[in-house]
Amino acid sequence: MGRAPFLAYGRQLLDDDDIAAVTRVLKGDWLTGGPEVAAFERDFAALVTARHAVACSNGTAALHMAADAAGLKSGTSAIVPSLTFLATANCARYVGAEVVFADVDPDSGLMTPATLEAALDRATRSGAPNPVAVLPVHLNGQTCDMVGIGALARRHGLAVIEDACHAVGTLGEGTGAERVPTGACAHSAMAVFSFHPVKTATSGEGGMVTTNDETLAARLKRFRNHGMEREPQLLTQREEAFAADGQVNPWYYEMAEPGYNYRLTDIACALGRSQLAKLARFAARRRQLAARYDQALAALAPLVRPVAKSPWCDPVLHLYAVLIDFAAAGIDRGSVMRALSGVGIGTQVHYLPVHRQPYYRARYGALDLPGADAYYARCLSLPFHPGLADADVDRVIEGLRMALGLGR
Repeated sequence: MGRAPFLAYGRQLLDDDDIAAVTRVLKGDWLTGGPEVAAFERDFAALVTARHAVACSNGTAALHMAADAAGLKSGTSAIVPSLTFLATANCARYVGAEVVFADVDPDSGLMTPATLEAALDRATRSGAPNPVAVLPVHLNGQTCDMVGIGALARRHGLAVIEDACHAVGTLGEGTGAERVPTGACAHSAMAVFSFHPVKTATSGEGGMVTTNDETLAARLKRFRNHGMEREPQLLTQREEAFAADGQVNPWYYEMAEPGYNYRLTDIACALGRSQLAKLARFAARRRQLAARYDQALAALAPLVRPVAKSPWCDPVLHLYAVLIDFAAAGIDRGSVMRALSGVGIGTQVHYLPVHRQPYYRARYGALDLPGADAYYARCLSLPFHPGLADADVDRVIEGLRMALGLGR
């Protein structure tokens, strides 16, 4: 009998219709800058019930765009949870702003209203530049308490940018069909998404920013395209912009300030649209797999348990993370990961707290964020994607049992 296939912690699931969608674009006239981009934006805005969706090259670009649009710059700061990917903090530094790291709940990894308030207090005591934005991260696909965070942000005059790169398809507060989709920006100025291959739906690489603010949407679109402006009503050098008959010169554009080339191709957007059409199926399978993991892990409690659930959301999980008491098991995490890899089971750690990275240690000194450190010390992401079979989950649980020395 052959060796069992390797189970990656995450991967894309592509069907023939995805390939056909991309092939159709490749045979057409537009590879970039064409109609698929606008169609992808319309589809995503409709999915999350936002007024505007602005596509870009990846989730990091989306964060950079949102940081700029929110007014982050030198002399300001952003509140960012330390338990996140590097890009959430780095986007503030890209535009010259400082970062104030917030702690997280040790069992969910999520920023809370209390940890946000503590970060704001620390910013005041330390003399950090004026905080103008907060970036709650919907870790693993679960949303933060956006009602509480949104209310606190309003009291402090903070723009809220949701880092929803893990949360495509997740539903927020409400009940049943009345739940608010993540990305509707019910309590935020903007929400940022990623379509990396391991995410819930993929465009290969790609990102999106949603907003209900027309001015923000226009700024996002300029920023992703070198800062170029072509809208007639926004052109300022009228003698150069307009012909004698009042029509805009067809070649003309203006740049009031520099932007970047963060455009997304029609090829990627065609794949993204095809994937969005199957999001309900992907979401249902992810929920089934999560339920199977939850049930199977009960036998390993309290040594291993799932990450704490957020009662205010109905998540489509991007990652299935568990918390493991490695000290009680008498084994370190690296040894467990290597043992699992040896039997074809891939795992990962999401994430090393960003405040512990050398760049940020050097800039801000050592910080005491016990929630982030406690979550990091115990977390491990198990294989989780809609291509998994039920038997694959059982295989992961058995592999984890053996790696922790629990026997059968």
